[in-house]
Amino acid sequence: MASSISATTEIVTYFTTLPVLELIAVVASLLYVVLAAKGNLWCWPAAILSTVLYTVIFYDVYLWMDSALQLYYLLMAVYGWLCWRKNTVASNLENNDTLAPRTNSKELLYSQWTLQRHSVMILALSVLSIVLGWLMATYTPTHFPYLDSATTVFAIFATYLLTQKVLENWLYFVVIDVVSIYLYIEKGLTPTAALFACYVILASYGYWQWRKLYLQQQQSAVNDSDISPVLG
Repeated sequence: MASSISATTEIVTYFTTLPVLELIAVVASLLYVVLAAKGNLWCWPAAILSTVLYTVIFYDVYLWMDSALQLYYLLMAVYGWLCWRKNTVASNLENNDTLAPRTNSKELLYSQWTLQRHSVMILALSVLSIVLGWLMATYTPTHFPYLDSATTVFAIFATYLLTQKVLENWLYFVVIDVVSIYLYIEKGLTPTAALFACYVILASYGYWQWRKLYLQQQQSAVNDSDISPVLG
């Protein structure tokens, strides 16, 4: 009981004494996940803001690998904005010409990967994680080198899936965030672990929301295919 009260106090103290720059980064990160879960284009500006801030923050405390990783996330945020912006352009074209066939639009649609495709990627990424983990365990003083490598490798992959609106990206993030919670607890970073617990909930919501949008999209495609012969 006392330990749980102590952890709660630590979390409250942490978030009420955050430097302004880090507080903005945390808020922007949470906003990014919430907007992404809703399929909102403006998640990417929030991601750009948070990654720029965390690049500076991590560099300043000599977490240079984490800082470099944030640069990757920054590039993916810009890429995600460009990919998702196709939806807005395609939507505007359809509004201007209601008879324009959907097949001519460049809209990025929600999609699913097959189990076989995921299995191949998981196997390849697992091998890569083991190799990187061995290198880190052999040549660096890093704690939990294999788990740390795995969460990084899979997070990079899941972020790419997010930019492509692949539904299962959220399932990867749920697993990644759960493993990250364990790592942060073991390192005594209780407030960060609490933040990632929020990410688990948001990622679960993201999967549920995207699945609903995906099914609506599939139903809309069926309805369009029924109407198109009449238009023809």
